[in-house]
Amino acid sequence: MYADAETIRKILTRTGDTWAVVGLSNNTSRAAHGVAAVLQRYGKRIVPVHPKAETVHGERGYASLADVPFDVDVVDVFVNSGLAGHVADEAVAKGARAVWFQLGVIDEAAYERTRAAGLEMVMDRCPAIEIPLLD
Repeated sequence: MYADAETIRKILTRTGDTWAVVGLSNNTSRAAHGVAAVLQRYGKRIVPVHPKAETVHGERGYASLADVPFDVDVVDVFVNSGLAGHVADEAVAKGARAVWFQLGVIDEAAYERTRAAGLEMVMDRCPAIEIPLLD
């Protein structure tokens, strides 16, 4: 319902290659760490966004989306559903072209606001699962 095949393909192939990964840290046991590595293998530039602002996978981290000093194309959200809507609103304010809520991250009101603002959006899916399916 929140992720038709064409929107997934568009975000992964035509929306741009700079992905802010919100919730990404050096904790290798967290899903964000592995997903970011997959995105890099497929040619995406990942931008870690986490309050600790750690460098992850060789990319400098930032404490918030607003702190990122350049444009991002896609905001990949690895925070819980209660916080995800705020991140989606930050993505709109940042000028991102798309928002991707990870598996289990669901906020229908945020989905509607983000789409109404003109951004592409996928919810409750994982790009690391979807991107190899495009080959």
